[in-house]
Formats: sequence, structure tokens, C-alpha cells
Amino acid sequence: AGHLVLVADLDAQAAAATADRLTQAGGKAIALAMDVGRPDSIAQAFAQVERDFGRCDILVNCAGIAKVSPFLDFPLDDFAAMMNVNVTGTLLCSQAAARLMLRRHWGRIVNIASVAGIRAVGTGRTAYGTSKAAVIALTRQMAVELAEHGITANAVAPGPVDTPMTRLLHTDRFREEYAKAIPMNRYGTTAEIAAAVMYLVSDAASYTSGVVLPVDGGFLASGARGL
Repeated sequence: AGHLVLVADLDAQAAAATADRLTQAGGKAIALAMDVGRPDSIAQAFAQVERDFGRCDILVNCAGIAKVSPFLDFPLDDFAAMMNVNVTGTLLCSQAAARLMLRRHWGRIVNIASVAGIRAVGTGRTAYGTSKAAVIALTRQMAVELAEHGITANAVAPGPVDTPMTRLLHTDRFREEYAKAIPMNRYGTTAEIAAAVMYLVSDAASYTSGVVLPVDGGFLASGARGL
């Protein structure tokens, strides 16, 4: 509560719409155009943050892309693109934010990973699962190296969540099979993921770092229930 939220997105209109919703709900938010797939765009965005505000207390890395193809035919271009956005983008944003956090010896970084980074989920997710496993490993490394600077780094690993991306990628049959593999028998909501993020950036999580928090309706705990 009380934080100014910078909503960074490749889609400037989407960023503005999200910032407007936060403002209308009583918060303080502004939109910022940024392409996580381009190092120069990340550098420019954080230079603007430094110039306009001089600080960054919390970073949530939630940009990500996904495409589905069979392992034997997975296009190299698609693999490289997903690793670039999902992993390299997370690295560069975290480095830029951490440099600003150093000034106050305090910071919170939360990376959005996935249960697909912990176990294989169906077929066709060669690049996505690999990228999210890398995000988890990166989170743990960040937690170790940034601890002395008062910065925590954690990851949230969502199960299936009802978002525009999953609506595009998940067929009706896959959604049905996925729901059956989840003890709660449903997809999660963005609000449920946000609640986990809010905990990890709060003072209540001041001694929590390097943790991967599944928010998956019991999917990982259910083992070989399906998928």
C-alpha cells in the first residue's frame, strides 16, 4: 500500500489501461512502454525511472511469451525468442532494478515462473518449460548474491491461470484435462497470483528469499494425477 506502481508493457495502450484501473481503484500508477525482449528498451525504461523517481523498491518480472510445438520439430527461432524474453529479460530487468535498490539497502524482486519450470506439463512446451526452469534457477542465484544488500528474490510458480495467453494456447480439450489434474478442479485467477506476490513483497516476508511458491490448486502435490 502507498507505492507508486509503474506498469511497463510492450503494448503501451494495455499498460495505460492497467494504470488507469489501478488509479480508479484508489492507487497510484503510471504507464511505461518497454520491450523486455530488447536490452536497449529495458535500459531506457530504467533510466527514466532513475531520472524521474531516483529509486526502485519492488520489481515484479511477469512478462512472458509462449508457443507450443512438438519437441522434435521445435523451431529454433521460437526457442531463442522465448529464452530471450522469459529469461534474459528477467535478468536484465532484475539487474537494473537491483542497482537502484542498492542505494537504500532494501528491495523486493519477484519473478513469475511456472509449474512448467518444475515438471513437464503436457507436450509441446520445450521452450516455455525450459525458460521457466531457468527463471527459477536465476531467482535462487539472485537471492544468494543480493542478500547482503537487503534485497530478497523469490518466484511464484502459477499453475494454469485464466489469462489471454492461456485462452489462446489452451484448447478446450487441454483445459478439461488440465482441470482434472488439479485437485481444486479449476484454473486459477490473476487475483490469486497477485495475492502471492503481495505476500512476497511485504514486510511479512522479510526473511523469505530464494523461495519458489507454487500457486497451483494443489497440482504439483497431486503427483501423477494426470498430464
